Amino acid sequence: MVPRPKGTSTGPKLFEQRRLELGQSFQDGGEHYERVRPGYPADSADWLIPDGAHDAADVGAGTGKFTALLVERGLAVSAVDPSSDMLAQLRKAYPQVNALEGTAEATGLADSAFDVVSVAQAWHWFDPLAASREAARILRPRGVIGLVWNQLDTSVPWVHRLSRIMHAGDVHKPDFRPAIGPEFTALESHLTRWEDPVTPEDLLELVKSRSYYLRANDVTRAKVMGNLQWYLFEHLGHVDGDVLMLPYLTQSWRARKA
Repeated sequence: MVPRPKGTSTGPKLFEQRRLELGQSFQDGGEHYERVRPGYPADSADWLIPDGAHDAADVGAGTGKFTALLVERGLAVSAVDPSSDMLAQLRKAYPQVNALEGTAEATGLADSAFDVVSVAQAWHWFDPLAASREAARILRPRGVIGLVWNQLDTSVPWVHRLSRIMHAGDVHKPDFRPAIGPEFTALESHLTRWEDPVTPEDLLELVKSRSYYLRANDVTRAKVMGNLQWYLFEHLGHVDGDVLMLPYLTQSWRARKA
């Protein structure tokens, strides 16, 4: 997550500006994002989706990484994202999904139309109170909001150093709880540990999909890539084509419409 500035009363305004700037970095590059970013473990969707659910809204859907799990489970899915480039990839992969441009704060979806609203790897880009109000509006009574994050498992020493080199800012602290509005109750969490098979080349591409890299200047980008190449090939001794099992933690949160 992007850290909230501390100090003066202008802090929230500065945080809001920074959040929007970083979020804009994902407007383009949908094909690259789809190719290099990991998906989500099936377990996260199985835990998140309430029994008897038929309709789902995937908000901040991007290229459809989490949308895929909803589709596989037979739900009728509407996917919302502000990036037309990201949605082009989603439409190509899942033509049966109702994909439309919109934001978490103004989805453009109908009132009380969904059993579950999912947000994967995107809640930290939203205004949580406005997004909560919008999610509550489009959910049916007792509907579920689900928030999901993939993050590197930094309890593994080599991954901890990797995350620092990559500037993987979405590694949450142990006491992390997502902020949600009063429209929801009974927030609970679920943790899934899993591994993604990647090559060193995959990791070099993965870093290029992160907001820190996308917003950096050429000098900073070159420094990040140089440090990562040294770490993977010289320090860890990998060669092109090696398969590394990259450990992930997937944090899933759910709450019911009050």
